Amino acid sequence: MTKKSVTTEKILKAGNNIRKRILGIALKSGGCYLTQACSSADLVATLYLKILNLGPSLGNRDAILFPGVPSKNNMDYQRGAAYNGYDYKNPDFTKDRFFVSCCHYSSVIYCALVEAGRIDASAIDKFNGDGWNMEMIGAEHSPGFENTAGSLGQTISIAAGTAHAYKLKGHTGKIICMLSDGEIAEGQDWECIQAASFYKLDNFSVFVDVNKQQIEGWTKNVMNTEPLEERFKAFGWACVKVNGHDVEAIINASKTKHKGKPLAILCETDVARGIPLLKTMVPKHFVRIPENQREEFLKFYENM
Repeated sequence: MTKKSVTTEKILKAGNNIRKRILGIALKSGGCYLTQACSSADLVATLYLKILNLGPSLGNRDAILFPGVPSKNNMDYQRGAAYNGYDYKNPDFTKDRFFVSCCHYSSVIYCALVEAGRIDASAIDKFNGDGWNMEMIGAEHSPGFENTAGSLGQTISIAAGTAHAYKLKGHTGKIICMLSDGEIAEGQDWECIQAASFYKLDNFSVFVDVNKQQIEGWTKNVMNTEPLEERFKAFGWACVKVNGHDVEAIINASKTKHKGKPLAILCETDVARGIPLLKTMVPKHFVRIPENQREEFLKFYENM
């Protein structure tokens, strides 16, 4: 990972900007995955502005029209408009690769790309617009994504497989994957966690947004995955638990020595962080702003 001279204050400001943009999306469109933005904005801002060592972006700075899959024009788009999410990282084998597993966090990733100077703010205006690549669910053509995301997309396994390939070929780049705690209920995640330990993938790290909610409510009530720290360690990983809104703690955790082991960083977060008006609504997987609270949310947005 790289050293970047970015202050904690700038990272926290970027996290607030991410939340504000996504609250703006919710107010404009009627709803979006807002609680995920609240919980993960500081973590994602820290990753992009401080921790990740990415190559320069080759992706288009504005949103682009997506030709569909499959398409006879796909290769033309790859060569010209660079529609594939991979291009927004342009990693070479000495750089980090960042895989995003939590597909409902796409708006957070797009807004972080704005904060990191990898896309223009105007691209956010096309978010979830018909025909554009700025989709609400992250996929392989989404800016900042390398594959169709989520546990059903087996992102953690793709990331671990990439880390294994890097080790076999002697590449020095690190592989980082972001997860949410809800998806860790999936069995294939634990198959990968076991395999990553077996192959001693010490070039592989996962950051988990432990916001304690999933689509059907609080994770502890749907399918309790705790104690996550003890479980990762039992599977042979190095594991650190931090406050996911403490920038310095996240940075320090990313520097944890883990020779011969993959590293898991559990970031405990608040799904109403930065937007306390959500406190009465959580757990909430998809947030629709109630009409009787719209003016209150709008006033809060304007003052963020």
